[in-house]
Amino acid sequence: MPSVGVKLYSLYFKFMLNKRLQSRMQQNPHATGAVAEDGGGGSSSSFGVTSRPGEETIAAAKPSFTEGVATKDIHIDPLTSLSVRIFLPESCLESGKSRVKDNAAGKRSDFDIGTDPNQVLLRRNSYGSANGTVRTQNQNNRRSSYGYSSSSDDTNFKSGANGAGVGVYGGYNPGSSSTSRKRLPVMLQFHGGGFVSGSNDSVANDLFCRRIAKVCDVIVLAVGYRLAPENRYPAAFEDGLKVLHWLAKQANLAECSKSLGRGRGGGVGADVGRKSDFHRHIADAFGASMVEPWLAAHADPSRCVLLGVSCGGNIADYVTRKSVEVGKLLDPVKVVAQVLMYPFFIGSVPTHSEIRLANSYFYDKSMCLLAWKLFLPEEEFNLDHPAANPLIPGRGPPLKQMPPTLTVVAEHDWMRDRAIAYSQELRKVNVDAPVYEYKDAVHEFATLGILLGSPQAQACAEDISIWVKKYISLRGHEFSY
Repeated sequence: MPSVGVKLYSLYFKFMLNKRLQSRMQQNPHATGAVAEDGGGGSSSSFGVTSRPGEETIAAAKPSFTEGVATKDIHIDPLTSLSVRIFLPESCLESGKSRVKDNAAGKRSDFDIGTDPNQVLLRRNSYGSANGTVRTQNQNNRRSSYGYSSSSDDTNFKSGANGAGVGVYGGYNPGSSSTSRKRLPVMLQFHGGGFVSGSNDSVANDLFCRRIAKVCDVIVLAVGYRLAPENRYPAAFEDGLKVLHWLAKQANLAECSKSLGRGRGGGVGADVGRKSDFHRHIADAFGASMVEPWLAAHADPSRCVLLGVSCGGNIADYVTRKSVEVGKLLDPVKVVAQVLMYPFFIGSVPTHSEIRLANSYFYDKSMCLLAWKLFLPEEEFNLDHPAANPLIPGRGPPLKQMPPTLTVVAEHDWMRDRAIAYSQELRKVNVDAPVYEYKDAVHEFATLGILLGSPQAQACAEDISIWVKKYISLRGHEFSY
C-alpha cells in the first residue's frame, strides 16, 4: 500500500483539485470558445491558456547544460498560445569517436550496463520473459509486465555523471559540417492534468523531462497545449498534431538551409561559392531565421517517439493515429513508438478497476468526470467519445498499423483496466504492446512532483528507456545506440 505520507497528501491534493474544478464549472457552465474567464489564476485570451501560474510553480528555461540538460522555450504558433520546451541532453556534444575513446580509457559512458547480477534481479519483474529469470521478493513488489517477450530488458542501465557548468549552447551554422555532431531521436511529451491543468514548464514536468532526456538520450519536446475550459476538445489534440507538423517543417527547413549553405571555394568552385552566398542570403531572408538551431544541429526526426502522461496519453494516441493516416506526408518525421503512461481513458460501461478503485488516490473517478465535462463540448459529452474511450470502433486506422506501444499502469489507479484492455487489443494484431504495472503505485506515481524522487519513479524512467531504445537505435538493438 502507499505510504501514510502519500495518503495524507492525496487527501489534500483531491480537496484542492475538486475545489478548482468546481470553481471552473461555475464560471464556465457553457464555455465553448477560447475567450472564457480563467478560474485558475492564469491570464486568458483568444490565444488560449497553456498554464495556470496560480496553481503550480513554473521552472525557468536554462540554456546552459544544468545537470546535463539545456532547455529553451519556443512559441510555435502565432495564432494560439501553443508552445514547446526543448530539453537537449549534453550527450549531443559528444561524437561517436570520442565516446569510443572514453570507453577504451575506462571512463563511464552515458549508460553503463550493470554487471552486478543482484542489481539486475532487484530491478524489475517481467512476466513472459524468455530467459526464465528467477524473481526476488523485491522484484514482485516493484511491478509486473504483461505481453512482454524480450529477455534483453533485464539489463540494468545507470546514469553517468552529469556535466554541469558547461556553458550556454550557442547553436549551429547551416553551412558547417555536421559530421562531428551527434544526432538524437526526438520525443514529444504531453503532460497530464485532466486537460484542465498542468503545463509543460512546471517544476514537476521539467524534472521529469530532464530525467527522460538523460536516461533515454533523446531530445524531448514538452508540448504546452491549450487547456480547457478556455479551449475545449479538439484544441489539445490539434495542438499535438501541429507540433508534429512543425517538427517536420523544421527538419525540411534545416535541410534546405544546409544544402544552400554548401559550395564555398576558389578557382573552379568560385562561381559555385558566389551562387552559394546568394542562395544563403535568400535562405536567411526567407527561412533560416525560422530554423530552430538545436533541432537542426542534433535532431533525427526519423526516430520520433510520443510519450503521453495521463490525459497526455490520450493526446499522444490521437497524434500517433493521425501520423499513421497521413504517412509520408510527414516526411522526414516518422513515429516509431509511443509510450502511454496511465492514460486518461474512460467509457460508459465501467470496468472492474473503475468500480473497485473509484475513490482511488489523487485522481478519483468523480473528479475525472468533472474534468471530462470541462473538456468535451456540452453537446458532445459522452464517455464513449473517441477522445475518451480507445476501444470504440472508427477511431482511426486499423490497430495493426499502429507503432509499438508501451503502456504504464499503477496498481491503485482506477483507469488501469481500460489501458490494459487497449494494450491487449493491440497485441491481438501483433503490435508490440507490453504493459508495465507497478505495484503499490498510484496515478501519476512517476510524474507527480511529490513522487518524482521515489525509487518507483526512477525505475519507471529506466524501464521506459530500455524499451524505447529498441526502436530508436540506429542498429536495431538497444545496447548499440
